[in-house]
Amino acid sequence: MREALEEHGVHGELAVISDGEDAVRFIEALDTAPAACPHLVIVDLNLPKVSGFEVLKTMRRSVRCQDATVLILSSSDMEHEKAEAIRLGASLYVRKPLRLQEFFKLGELFKSILQNPRHGQE
Repeated sequence: MREALEEHGVHGELAVISDGEDAVRFIEALDTAPAACPHLVIVDLNLPKVSGFEVLKTMRRSVRCQDATVLILSSSDMEHEKAEAIRLGASLYVRKPLRLQEFFKLGELFKSILQNPRHGQE
């Protein structure tokens, strides 16, 4: 992820959270701390401990992060999962690329979203 961002000139703080439980705690802590919500949140649906769907629900219930741009990045291409993610408030749903070069191209999408935060929400 970091390399895909760097390849497209996207610089900033990147917080990597390894499981859904920690992600939920991170989001809940943002509501009580003076820190700002991230500009872009990338969530995998198949997180350990707590699913990406639950992380997305927590984002949308959050006082501070309810309007954040949330991109679901998943290996699943199942229509019902895409529909559920959008129903729960995902800004975009992107299937994980199979090849490394395609993954690096995601940096361009991330850059576009950061330059236009409403991307995918219209």
